[in-house]
Amino acid sequence: MAHPVKLLGALLGLALLCSGAAGAQETQWQKDHPRRAETNKRLGKQNKRIQQGVKSGELDKSQARQLHQEDKAIRKQERQDAAKNGGHITRQQKKQLNQEENQTSKQIHQEKHPAAP
Repeated sequence: MAHPVKLLGALLGLALLCSGAAGAQETQWQKDHPRRAETNKRLGKQNKRIQQGVKSGELDKSQARQLHQEDKAIRKQERQDAAKNGGHITRQQKKQLNQEENQTSKQIHQEKHPAAP
């Protein structure tokens, strides 16, 4: 009688282990959640603006590196926020990320177009 109980316990443990691993991975819907997609699309556009600035000579490598680091920090925060909320970000988190993106966008513009003395 002990053998069926051990077998049942082992099967339940295996099922929990498999469901935990599957649950840890994001689904495509979670990755493409509208608020996350909007944030990541904007970060992609800012990245292109930085690259274009380097290519045109408006930004030097150190300016670009600093701007990329700021974008990377925003992207990291977005991923952390999503991990806390089942793969999506809340409206409040989106608002905070948007404010951070606005600041970086202004910095990109100011670095590319410095005010004349």
